[in-house]
Amino acid sequence: MESLDRGVVAVRADADSVFVSWRLLGLEPEGTGFNVYRSTAGGSWTKLNAATLTKGTNFTDDGADLTRENRYRVKAVVAGSEGAASAAFTLTADHADEPAVRIPLRDGGSIKYAWVGDLDGDGAYDFVIDRTAATQGLEAYTSKGTFLWAVDMGPNSADQDNIEPGSAAISTGHWDGVTVYDFDGDGRAEVAVRVGDGVTFGDGTVHEEADDVRQSIAILDGRTGAPRATAPVPGDYASDGPMGARFGVGHLDGTTPSLVAYMKNRVGSGGFNLMYTAWRFDGDELTRQWKWLRGDRAASDGHNTRIIDVDGDGTDEIAEIGFLLDGDGTLRYSLADQGIGHGDRFHIGDLDPARPGLEGYGVQQDHPGGLREYYYDARTGTVLWKHVESGVTDVGRGLAADIDPRHSGMEVWSFSGIHNARSNRLTEPDTSLAPWPQLAFQWDGDLSSELLNNGRFEQWDPENPKPSGSLPRLLSTWTYGAADASGGYNPLLYGDILGDWREEAVYKNTDDDELIVFTTDIPTDTRLYTPAHNPAYRNAMTLHGYMQSHHTDYYLGSGMATPPRPDIAYVTT
Repeated sequence: MESLDRGVVAVRADADSVFVSWRLLGLEPEGTGFNVYRSTAGGSWTKLNAATLTKGTNFTDDGADLTRENRYRVKAVVAGSEGAASAAFTLTADHADEPAVRIPLRDGGSIKYAWVGDLDGDGAYDFVIDRTAATQGLEAYTSKGTFLWAVDMGPNSADQDNIEPGSAAISTGHWDGVTVYDFDGDGRAEVAVRVGDGVTFGDGTVHEEADDVRQSIAILDGRTGAPRATAPVPGDYASDGPMGARFGVGHLDGTTPSLVAYMKNRVGSGGFNLMYTAWRFDGDELTRQWKWLRGDRAASDGHNTRIIDVDGDGTDEIAEIGFLLDGDGTLRYSLADQGIGHGDRFHIGDLDPARPGLEGYGVQQDHPGGLREYYYDARTGTVLWKHVESGVTDVGRGLAADIDPRHSGMEVWSFSGIHNARSNRLTEPDTSLAPWPQLAFQWDGDLSSELLNNGRFEQWDPENPKPSGSLPRLLSTWTYGAADASGGYNPLLYGDILGDWREEAVYKNTDDDELIVFTTDIPTDTRLYTPAHNPAYRNAMTLHGYMQSHHTDYYLGSGMATPPRPDIAYVTT
């Protein structure tokens, strides 16, 4: 996995103080402590903490002169010895009092998605964004906002139909068609993108196809946007037109990252062809590892994909809402024989810490038998419980998160009240008092989840529940000039991008010339290694589709045990 830096970030916590936060890395020695240093107006570095910090990886500086520039850095302390200083984070003089970092962008069209990866090998996450104007594009920026390159997706990106987009269209419906990861293990991330005829890459070269239907997958240099390798998309379904694409990353052999491509097109105005492929980039060539065609098999897909090790053997599997593929592209199970069909959203994680392995929770759309939601063993596909009801059949939302510490494990809910996943107990029967099931989010420092919905960071109180529109609010993004993007209610991206184990939400401003990265300013004593070094979580950060919550492969919630050290190794530049 990525050799990340310390991810130091500093924001004004209030009128008089600065909140500083940093990463605990996945392979950090147990007992690692930290010292925090400040340099004011270019002066000497001063240690701020009297005793080595051994709890939460955050610190509140009450002594800074905020009328002047302040820089912060951190040194790890192992067995009493200080290590090298981290990269410094600069808080400008008279900086705004806001829990956010702003990344400048060039002027351009509207933005729907952002992706992160270490494009230049310095250990910090850089940004790739889409531009969704009449014809689409991609742009890359460093972590500080320096523009790197642009790709013009060309005339075949003009058709942005959310069901049958053009051969080079990205970021339409649940088709993102892009992801960012270090595929060849050289310490610098590449950009994978599905392309059609007429795409102009970052170095000015133009991609050519035989017609407007044929497509390829391109791996771009993260620093220049130049193509390092391309390979044709299999043409099994080309007679039905170009295929929309959703991209993600997994370690299907347990060691080397693979690009996983979910691709579909429509047969006339009827059903859909579905193809999965996996690809490996070795630094020179892009090679297809396998291809899986659904054909006439009963295997229902949805609007997002989960790439996660469901059986604990160290290799990732590929999960759809109604089936699971092994890492070699063979079908392990379909849920169709247990009555599971198409649905919008599903989750896989350690939803019940008392039960071995991982569990899944999903919802259904227009199920002929009235099935709304179900809970299952993610390794075997065995359904553990179902909820069948009349009434609402298009269950467009469903969420799994720990929002009620009175009950062990996570809660799951759509529009049938809140249930404790483990026991199937209905813990909040009043559907009007259940929070809107959009995204779960770690923000305030306790182990239960907060909620992220339509630009609002919210907290549900199980002791005093309120209607969804009246939940206690921790932050309103529009107060800071942010605008929702994906679907009109989501950020461009969310995940652990900066600072400690809590999550950032990346929005755009209303002029589409700035990223606003919301990062917490709330102290906590809880110490966890960065979720970006948890394989399941990092895989989830590479996927968009209909944006859904990320999950670690261990239980993260109230009453949790200390998670085990991740079985990973860092790549080196």
